[in-house]
Amino acid sequence: MLSSLYSSDFTALDKSLTPWDFSNILSPIQPTSPKLTSSSGSGEPNEKPVMDGSNRNMEDRKRRRMISNRESARRSRMRKQRHLENLRNQVNRFRVENRELNNGLQFLLYQCNRVRTENEWLRLERTMLGQKLSNISQNMVFQPFSSAWPCNIVTAE
Repeated sequence: MLSSLYSSDFTALDKSLTPWDFSNILSPIQPTSPKLTSSSGSGEPNEKPVMDGSNRNMEDRKRRRMISNRESARRSRMRKQRHLENLRNQVNRFRVENRELNNGLQFLLYQCNRVRTENEWLRLERTMLGQKLSNISQNMVFQPFSSAWPCNIVTAE
């Protein structure tokens, strides 16, 4: 532990103390250098290195960036989810509109067929009435005026 202290650390201590006297004082002191120390003195690291200011800043930036990336990904997922929901709503609206348009088309086709049938019936009736008129006209041309006509009947009083 004493090997990790710098000479500047001893200047603040009282000169009358022996190294055994301030062992309790030095225990909370951590070395400020990023060097690794070993309690066995073998030089092998057994503790995590203490980060200096630049490493701590790098770690903070890395952590902030990771949090920012997570937030960005979360917002992206939410945008995608909203977009998919909007597309689903649009599909549902289009299905309803398609069903309504299809029902309207079926109604118009029914009305068109009804009008077409009525039109054919009216043409057939016109043809039949034309035939009757033609028959009546021919009968009038070829038959002389007879007393059978109601206007020629004279009533005896």
